[in-house]
Amino acid sequence: MAAEKLRDLSQPIDVALLDATVAAFYGTGSKEERTAADQILRDLQNNPDMWLQVMHILQNTKNLNTKFFALQVLEGVIKYRWNALPVEQRDGMKNYISEVIVQLSSNEASFRVERLYVNKLNVILVQILKHEWPVRWRSFIPDLVAAAKTSETICENCMAILKLLSEEVFDFSRGEMTQQKIKDLKQSLNSEFQLIHELCLYVLSASQRAELIRATLSTLHAFLSWIPLGYIFESPLLETLLKLFPVPSYRNLILQCLTEVAALNFGDFYNVQYVKMYNIFMVQLQAILPPTTNIPEAYAHGSSEEQVFIQNLALFFTSFYKFHIRVLEATQENIATLLMGLEYLLNISYVDDTEVFKVCLDYWNSLVLELFEAHHNLENPAVATANLMGLQLPLLPGMVDGLGSQLLQRRQLYSSPMSKLRMLMICRMAKPEEVLIVEDENGNIVRETMKDNDVLVQYKIMRETLIYLSHLDHEDTEKQMLKKLSKQLSGEDWTWNNLNTLCWAIGSISGSMMEEQENRFLVMVIRDLLNLCEITKGKDNKAVIASNIMYVVGQYPRFLRAHWKFLKTVVNKLFEFMHETHPGVQDMACDTFLKIVQKCKRKFVIVQVGENEPFVSELLTGLATTIADLEPHQYHTFYESVAHMIQAESDPQKRDEYLQRLMELPNQKWGEIIGQARQSVDYLKDQEVIRTVLNILQTNTSVATSLGTHFLSQISLIFLDMLNVYRMYSELISSSIAEGGPFASKTSYVKLLRSVKRETLKLIETFLDKAEDQPQIGKQFVPPMMDPVLGDYARNLPDARESEVLSLFATIINKYKATMIDDVPRIFEAVFQCTLEMITKNFEDYPEHRLKFFSLLRAIATHCFPALIRLSSQLFQWAYQLILGSLSLNSNLSLSWIPLYGRFGTQKEILLKLG
Repeated sequence: MAAEKLRDLSQPIDVALLDATVAAFYGTGSKEERTAADQILRDLQNNPDMWLQVMHILQNTKNLNTKFFALQVLEGVIKYRWNALPVEQRDGMKNYISEVIVQLSSNEASFRVERLYVNKLNVILVQILKHEWPVRWRSFIPDLVAAAKTSETICENCMAILKLLSEEVFDFSRGEMTQQKIKDLKQSLNSEFQLIHELCLYVLSASQRAELIRATLSTLHAFLSWIPLGYIFESPLLETLLKLFPVPSYRNLILQCLTEVAALNFGDFYNVQYVKMYNIFMVQLQAILPPTTNIPEAYAHGSSEEQVFIQNLALFFTSFYKFHIRVLEATQENIATLLMGLEYLLNISYVDDTEVFKVCLDYWNSLVLELFEAHHNLENPAVATANLMGLQLPLLPGMVDGLGSQLLQRRQLYSSPMSKLRMLMICRMAKPEEVLIVEDENGNIVRETMKDNDVLVQYKIMRETLIYLSHLDHEDTEKQMLKKLSKQLSGEDWTWNNLNTLCWAIGSISGSMMEEQENRFLVMVIRDLLNLCEITKGKDNKAVIASNIMYVVGQYPRFLRAHWKFLKTVVNKLFEFMHETHPGVQDMACDTFLKIVQKCKRKFVIVQVGENEPFVSELLTGLATTIADLEPHQYHTFYESVAHMIQAESDPQKRDEYLQRLMELPNQKWGEIIGQARQSVDYLKDQEVIRTVLNILQTNTSVATSLGTHFLSQISLIFLDMLNVYRMYSELISSSIAEGGPFASKTSYVKLLRSVKRETLKLIETFLDKAEDQPQIGKQFVPPMMDPVLGDYARNLPDARESEVLSLFATIINKYKATMIDDVPRIFEAVFQCTLEMITKNFEDYPEHRLKFFSLLRAIATHCFPALIRLSSQLFQWAYQLILGSLSLNSNLSLSWIPLYGRFGTQKEILLKLG
């Protein structure tokens, strides 16, 4: 209750009471006390007169939290009301803040004790500067520099203020200041930087105070990206920085400054200075970090400061080489230090830190791409001249030969680093998306449950880099990979990770070699991997090797297509893996089988030399045995794969025979279920039967995905019975929801029934979408669906309506277009009004229905517009308004709308009326 007095700001605020209220807010008292204190402080903060009490509070409180509260109030005024304040109030606050900062930072003891408070005051001062400087406070920079020369602690704080100012103007100004204001501040900083530059150089050369030198280096780092280049290259700045580089306490800050300089790129004007800087840096680096150092090991056991140094070193080398590597290549005396720097960067690339590796990988990718393009253009020197050398001159006699020689010399220069880079890529290759078997944090081999997108992005960059490296030197790539594989066989280098990265690298370079070379290489790789699988003991070990064999063979379809016996052996090996119950192995076997079949499907339907029948026929004979141990989702993938084979058969009679044999098992089970259901409908209500029905439908969908039109004979066989099951399950769902209320739709039983309905709709939609554009197919399948599907949708409770009904009929109309005109009125009557009632109650419920409903409207408006005219007037009005609203911003608006504008007014007028 006492704190209520604080609300009266007509007299100086009771600072002791304010201290107590702030303490209550931050204290460990009751929840009620904290809530009451919070409310009072909020009210004070929102009071427009509160800022007038700030100076009084700061002068009379010793509590740091109270000071921060007062400065928070002041910060709000500076941001939003500063220019509306009277001049004398602005000047008074500006002078007071400056005086407090000088007072606190002039004394070593107070500066250290009150450091947090001083930092906040610095922020407030910079906020004031954004309004006052340079127009109303022209002397700020000279005043600051003059103050800095009076005391080393004041100088240290002045550096902090300058850094804050630079960051506010150059980094964080967007959205807080006008472009003109930002431009003015940048010009002022540039024009007055000479004083700051002189101060920084003086501190770095004369001071012995470590804190001051670190503050100065930190400030310089903020400035270096924007100051005029003369201050960097035409002054002793770089020389001074390099002289301080060996000192451990400054090393990281100086390296950050040098990286900023390395990242500057303004042509060739300062090439001499860059070369000098690089050479001095390399001499000093060898003393700090000898070239023989095992950098990954040193990083793993180093302090946080040492680890940051390695990170900064990676940034320095990559920044310098991106913009200035050509300068170092130009003369023989600089090539040695260039190669030494690349060696450092290669060693850093082995550091077990994702962010460090990303920095290195980004540069290696750009360098290898540049070298590859030069290599690729050797056959066309004219293109190389334009693209690589940047020459805008006409080609002169002898220029082409000279250019080719330069490109070859450059490639030769980098041959050793590129060879080491190949080994780096092989040893650190990221995991591809297709690999499902991973090592968990406990060292167990398990199936991956979620994709790591960062790893996939990294894999794509590494794969691209390794492909370029392979093009640059096929022999070296092959030699290194086979040598590493032989070490796996001998046990010298055997670990799961080493084998994985090697095989991922082998798979990633598919297509980068000449076919003959690739064939020879792959035969050796698969032979060694199969031998490794034979000689290695342990279920986990064999699972790892199996996953790698599957990945590698799946990556080389060109080889598989050219070597039938090898392809057949691989596929039979995959069938073996489909019986291996180790987590992930069966998944990978099925996925790899699908991947291979999609790329080699024609090979499986022709009679190969020395064989009596096509492989697909042989496979179908032993189908039951092959799939005996598969889970349902693996079973569906397998069926999709075999259907791809069947789709490649050009003889319709054989194709239908293969399809009938493929579907024999699911059709037999389907026939049993329908037979039992005819005797007793209750048979279909059993949960195991429902799951079996769902599995059969999913199998059919997988096959329809691959076969398209050729699935016609199979879907015709089960279509009518499928619709009857759909109708029955729909009635079961409706009665369950009617009896149990909305929560009944969340039960596992109702969810299972709905899964069957959705899969039925998905199967029909998949077939009609994949089938060729044959109107008779639409005429055959759409009419029987009108009552079981559309009528059911209209009769059902909202929670029991499947949104897939809407997407199915949108697909049908998009597929068969104007031939559906006669059916549109019935579709409209079934789905329009009932769906409209569902989606217009609010904007949250039934999002899938909302999306698919408008897709259906768009399909009708685009392909069957005349059918809308035949609707009842009420339906037409609703339809017209909805469709116009949904398509008004669509650039593909049908021209059919144009004749109606005269009747209903312009599109804009209608939207205004509706709006």
